[in-house]
Amino acid sequence: MKAAPIQTGFSIQSILDAPQPAVKKSQPSGSGIPAYLSSFKSMKILLLVGCVSGLIIESGEAAQTNEQTASVSPESQTDARYGLFNWLDNRSQYGQGVFPEPFLVDDSDYEPGEARLDWLHTEMHGSKTDILHPEVEIGFGMMTFEVEAPYERDVSDGITTEGFDNVDLGARYPFYQFVSANAFVDSTFGAGIEVGIPTGSALSKNAELVPKIFDDLKIGNFTTQAILGYSTLFGPGEEGGLQTFEYGFVFGYTIPHTQLPLPDVLETIPVLELMGETELNKDNPGHNSLTGDVGFRFNLKPIGRIQPRPGVSFVFPLDSGAREDTQWGVIVSLVCEF
Repeated sequence: MKAAPIQTGFSIQSILDAPQPAVKKSQPSGSGIPAYLSSFKSMKILLLVGCVSGLIIESGEAAQTNEQTASVSPESQTDARYGLFNWLDNRSQYGQGVFPEPFLVDDSDYEPGEARLDWLHTEMHGSKTDILHPEVEIGFGMMTFEVEAPYERDVSDGITTEGFDNVDLGARYPFYQFVSANAFVDSTFGAGIEVGIPTGSALSKNAELVPKIFDDLKIGNFTTQAILGYSTLFGPGEEGGLQTFEYGFVFGYTIPHTQLPLPDVLETIPVLELMGETELNKDNPGHNSLTGDVGFRFNLKPIGRIQPRPGVSFVFPLDSGAREDTQWGVIVSLVCEF
């Protein structure tokens, strides 16, 4: 890709001023925009600001490295490309462990071999929920396959409900990569799919299908992971047929051992996550729930072929929808790369 500054032919305001689709459902007097369109507009602002910020940084970085780019022959740039339509770049650090494992948001990095066990505890007005979440990920080529089997226990008003949630099977694959001339900017776009198989427990009655797209972006030591999904539930009950727009963002900054010399810790990564979902149909179209968490992931020294990556994060609600389910929570995670 050329290193000249990127020119964009659009502005955030021009996109936000575009006509909204007509909504047949009547609105109460005084409300000009339906709740779910307002929610989409807010998410649109967040996504566009992130994308345009990335483009600005990418353009500035490219301008600073014009001389270096000029010294790179077209042949060497072409040699770095591979895959379908030559859209992948072998200089990319995608899959090299530079992106921290998320706590609540779905993982989007390539994982050659990983096993993890998470414990999530949340509370809400005396009710408590504990989720034990084992997961295994295996990579073949550039494809990552995963299997999850979470076990949940809810206690509310003295009544305990517990059992296995859906067993989730997933796969993801990168389809386009951009790496700047000096590798300061490294971005990978990809797609994935997740299938939830119900276990028949009190907590798992409906199958789920979630196609996804993602972008993993590295700018120096700063990393972002963005993932968008469209969930559909199949099966009996009130939730059968429910469609939900899911979104998640993971922000991290890698601090090497040379800057923060903790014993046996190669890298310390502060992590901030945003995870949300917006219902698209049924009784509450436009109902949004946004949860955040902030914590640390520690990449430890390997033990033989296994590298432990423990982490802990504090969970908190960010809107009224999330506060209906959670007042606060904590998640403890142990990831082992092999």
